[in-house]
Amino acid sequence: MTDTVNPPQLDARQSLSTQAARNLATTTKSVPQMQEISSRWLLRALPWVQVRGGAYRVNQRRTYTVGDGRIAVDGARVVSGDLRELACLREFADDDTLAELAGLFAEEQVSAGETIVEWGHAEDRFVVVAHGRVEQRAAGRYGDEQVVGVLTGGDHFDQWGLLEERIWDFTATAATACTLLTLSRAEFQRFVERNPVLQAHIEDFAGSGARPDADAAPINLSAGHEGEVALPGTYVDYELHPREYELSVAQTVLKVHSRVADLYNEPMDQVQQQLRLTIEALRERQEHELVNNRSFGLLHNTASSQRIHAREGVPTPDDMDELLSKVWKDPSVLIAHPRAIAAFGRECNKRGIYPDTVDLGGHRVPSWRGIPLLPCGKIPISESRTTSIMLMRTGEENQGVIGLNQVNLPDEFEPGLSVRFMGIDERALISYLVTVYYSAAVLVPDALAVLDDVQIGL
Repeated sequence: MTDTVNPPQLDARQSLSTQAARNLATTTKSVPQMQEISSRWLLRALPWVQVRGGAYRVNQRRTYTVGDGRIAVDGARVVSGDLRELACLREFADDDTLAELAGLFAEEQVSAGETIVEWGHAEDRFVVVAHGRVEQRAAGRYGDEQVVGVLTGGDHFDQWGLLEERIWDFTATAATACTLLTLSRAEFQRFVERNPVLQAHIEDFAGSGARPDADAAPINLSAGHEGEVALPGTYVDYELHPREYELSVAQTVLKVHSRVADLYNEPMDQVQQQLRLTIEALRERQEHELVNNRSFGLLHNTASSQRIHAREGVPTPDDMDELLSKVWKDPSVLIAHPRAIAAFGRECNKRGIYPDTVDLGGHRVPSWRGIPLLPCGKIPISESRTTSIMLMRTGEENQGVIGLNQVNLPDEFEPGLSVRFMGIDERALISYLVTVYYSAAVLVPDALAVLDDVQIGL
């Protein structure tokens, strides 16, 4: 009898499967990742000044500015308190009179391309731009007409025509459909005559010799004289109520179960990784606040005279040069949303301009006129896809923009950031209080400028 040998099965496994083998293998793992971590160039660009007592006082020469230079509009009516942005009404205290004056403004709707005021004509009204975009143009010395200003919501012109007879030295045209609120010079004069208190205030203002460019208390000097002339006496007046920047705070309580810390601490320290990502999140929030906080954020603390608007919507080399003219004394850094940087790059490409890069701490970064152009995703983009670009001069010695913090804190983990052990509760949760203190200060207005209404396109 002959034995029969079964042929080998083609699908029979002859070695250990990889799935089974992985149960015995050591897996190589990354540390926990978090997409929200950014380069945080703004935190690196600001020089940080240590603050004692939780506040930083900016002592300045006395100025006469009131707010942000803009007049807010509520519906079809100007906000009466903002009329104190006008030089002749800065210290006028009667709110009822200002409310009555606000009611005299008339609403006007103008179409794109329509002329609002024309060069050479008498200044017969004061204009507040409620909505839309207005371009101011003036003829140059050789007859070529140029854009000399771009106005948007809250901007206004020209307050001095309310007080004296003047001639428009520019032509204002609606670049888009606009809503304007206007006050005629004749209506203003009649209103002043009906209000003796206001009339006295206006007369005192006119008698003070105030000039349109007088934003600071004068320092009287004499130069170029000959002989024994009587020299003027003077002193430098200071702000009686200088601004103080209080340190803001970002905090959270990190909780880790003791079982996790005890049993699952290899090969990575679980508490350390939890703490690392918590600190990253706090630093991201810190940079966001430095840009957007309404009290000390840079976008909300830029003087109105230091704000300009993109002429064509998209950011152009001309816009960037105009921005540089606002911070012409030792500009340090440009900060923009990455999409604004991309939009600016496209405009440069169209014109055959290729900006250089500069070395910044070992990194090659884009620049404009040698000024680093750094990305910051915390700068907001509006629903209409517009954003802003900031330019600043930095450092106390340069009367620039500075960051504020306090170091040598109890249980300090990083400069200005502390991690305090809070104990273990009855649920075996280990708690750590993580705290960072910070703020920012603009020492003088021309240290910071903003290009607004930047269209990012795609």
